[in-house]
Amino acid sequence: MGVGASGRVGARRVNEVTRARCGAHVLDILPRMSAPLAIQRVDFPALPETFGPASGALVAPPGEERVPAVVLLQEYWGLNEHIQDLARRWAAEGFLVLAPDLYRGVLAEDATKAGELMSQLDRGRALADIAGAVAQLRAHPRCRGKVGVTGYCMGGAYALAAAARLPDLDAVIPFYGIPPQQDWSKITAPVQAHFAEHDGWAKPDAARAIQEAVRAGGGEMELFVYDAQHAFCNDTRPAVYAAEHAATAWQRSVAFFRKHLA
Repeated sequence: MGVGASGRVGARRVNEVTRARCGAHVLDILPRMSAPLAIQRVDFPALPETFGPASGALVAPPGEERVPAVVLLQEYWGLNEHIQDLARRWAAEGFLVLAPDLYRGVLAEDATKAGELMSQLDRGRALADIAGAVAQLRAHPRCRGKVGVTGYCMGGAYALAAAARLPDLDAVIPFYGIPPQQDWSKITAPVQAHFAEHDGWAKPDAARAIQEAVRAGGGEMELFVYDAQHAFCNDTRPAVYAAEHAATAWQRSVAFFRKHLA
């Protein structure tokens, strides 16, 4: 479950294999930068502020113009290099990005520790950090006004929970994550969900049931299920990474946010 902290060497090896099997065009769909965009560590208040100060990684796209904004939520490993790389990819697509550190400075080095951190995470505080990140982006001088939320694995579950709990979101894109039961009728932001057919944790049938409930409540939810495994978008995990499905999901996600955050 989640995205492993296997480092950029592993990612390069996955990319080499992918190019050999699928052709360079698959990877070229993802944004490529001549130099990495700068990561800025920022502090901001959780909302409500009784949960104390929060922090995260902020990445702005090149230029000075105002742009739409995205809150990016981590997997159960924490705010690691892979999540920061995803933040840079979103920024390269023209979005102002903030990835809140839901573990507040802690990173998991193995799956056992990651599972412990996820199970011990105060859900109310995590949602307060997410709400604070949304407010922080809206107040940023580069933000055009609209803010979307996306996340992977644990972050995908919190993205769906945020859609049900935070009324001021403009669009939400969860990846293979299911939160505890929510009142799905409260979702007003458009949702585009991405799940894997062969996932024993974030099961596609559960995602289909959520889609039915959202639509029954008058909400809008697209659902894409891929012939892949959990974490298929993680280019640092050769065992589960599915390059073509990841590229398709990325294209759909970028188009969805560009449509709803414009």
